[in-house]
Amino acid sequence: MTGVDPTARLGKGVQLGENTLVEASVVVGDNTVVGHNVVLNRGTRIGTGVRIDDNVVIGKQPMRAALSTLEVEDSLPPAEIGDGCMIGTSVVIYAGCRLGKKTLVADLATIRENVTVGDATIVGRGVAIENLCEVGSKVKLETGCYITARSVIEDLCFVAPMVVTSNDNFLGRTEERFKHTKGPHLKRGARIGAGAVLLPGVVIGEDAVVGAGAVAVRDIPARKVYFGVPAREIRDTPVEQRLPDSK
Repeated sequence: MTGVDPTARLGKGVQLGENTLVEASVVVGDNTVVGHNVVLNRGTRIGTGVRIDDNVVIGKQPMRAALSTLEVEDSLPPAEIGDGCMIGTSVVIYAGCRLGKKTLVADLATIRENVTVGDATIVGRGVAIENLCEVGSKVKLETGCYITARSVIEDLCFVAPMVVTSNDNFLGRTEERFKHTKGPHLKRGARIGAGAVLLPGVVIGEDAVVGAGAVAVRDIPARKVYFGVPAREIRDTPVEQRLPDSK
């Protein structure tokens, strides 16, 4: 049985699977296909030609644990999914999240509240993007990488599988940490190898490369290759590996 609130607006050619719930004030654009057991929470905006697979939740409100230091807003704007997006099975996208056009979010990924993702970006299988992040266009976030809260990833970046980012140098102790909480900032075209770790607030320069398994403990200059623990400079990023308009 499928439930559609009377105030929801469905475009032409919309297909809804079994046991799907469309709450009040939801808007679904033309020719969108929604799978089984999907929940579109109140006010969610879905563009045209979107594919939403089974067991997806869009527009989820955040929770706050009894001992959590996370500030939860009383009112978040609706989630917005751009035209031509593809949302995989069992994805959870929170309220206050905005996806650009033709972005793919693979199975089991989670995108938290107040996150923006640009056009034609790939959010891989099992990726977690925490709250208050900015992800650009034509970014690739590969399987299982973790993007901590308050991170910035600019256009055309590549983040390999199982990369870990962090935003708290105090490891959850003392009030001082709240003054300094900040995720990494990946400049345009930066690339991060499999299993690398980026410490809080580090800036990875344009067209820089952090090798597999490296630990970036400080800023990495543009167009440099860093490897090791801690990461150290190895060489310049090869010219043929840089973005066409990179200096």
